[in-house]
Amino acid sequence: MKDRKLLNIELGRLSPEQYRQERPMSGLVLVLDNIRSAHNVGSAFRTADAFGVDRLYLGGICPVPPSPELRKVALGAEEAVPFEHVEDVPALVRRLQAEGYAVVAVEQTVHSVKLDAFRREPGRKYALVFGNEVDGVQQAVVDACDFSLEIPQQGTKHSLNVSVSVGVVLWGMMSA
Repeated sequence: MKDRKLLNIELGRLSPEQYRQERPMSGLVLVLDNIRSAHNVGSAFRTADAFGVDRLYLGGICPVPPSPELRKVALGAEEAVPFEHVEDVPALVRRLQAEGYAVVAVEQTVHSVKLDAFRREPGRKYALVFGNEVDGVQQAVVDACDFSLEIPQQGTKHSLNVSVSVGVVLWGMMSA
């Protein structure tokens, strides 16, 4: 049997307006904690769009739209996924908790839960915090979070590019 790639018109893509106003809410938001690379932030926008994330919070030094480098990778997803820039990520964590989110640091910690062992609570909202390319999630942010989630790894580096981590964790959250 021959297979055929679908044409873009066959994919049933939403417009940015439909994404923001008509699709069902996923109960997932992303928090980027001091990610310096516009390419990584653009990739997070594109991945957030693919998985139907409700909002993206850009913390601290994160590049924000409009940015040519960010747009080059996001391919317009920054026009669909609502976002907000915040300076104080620990304060944002407390705000999201007050709004009913379980705030999760995606980080390797003493008590982190392995992604493959994690199960979402039905109806619970989650805010996933991803950290800086070198330093990870700030310790003050880890301290403020409800728990930490870790991607199991077997290689020598024990780290992934943050944009890859966003995709792996969102896939895991959708599967959990």
